[in-house]
Amino acid sequence: MMETYLPPNRELSVKTKAILAKNNSLGDNFGGWLIAQMHLAGINVAAKKAKGRVEAVAVNDLVFHGIILPGDEISCYAEVIRMNRSCLTLHIEAWTRHPSQKEDTKVTEGTFTYFAVDMSDEPFPCPTTILSSSKSLSSGQLA
Repeated sequence: MMETYLPPNRELSVKTKAILAKNNSLGDNFGGWLIAQMHLAGINVAAKKAKGRVEAVAVNDLVFHGIILPGDEISCYAEVIRMNRSCLTLHIEAWTRHPSQKEDTKVTEGTFTYFAVDMSDEPFPCPTTILSSSKSLSSGQLA
């Protein structure tokens, strides 16, 4: 069953519209385009938390729950779930709302990992560690 509630602890980081030019021959949106939107959402949040540049190093547990149609409004929500010296891990969800729908529906989610880097692409220490474990995430409390 598709989720239709909005994620409470995540930050809205990207909002855009799906357009026909980004669809395959069957009319569905290309998954790569959506992953790129999620990646942009991750960069927005990770760079803000790291207070500097970040580079993506991994995408894990990517799951497609549904399709995106032309005209759908796409919202990407990101939440930092782990942050250590130079590495940030975010859970990112993409939600869609078709003009004929009243509720948003989660269509994709995944875990994206970024490294904080300086202008020479060398690891850069993040200012502080904000979450120490996934247990903190599930309880909704910061460590």
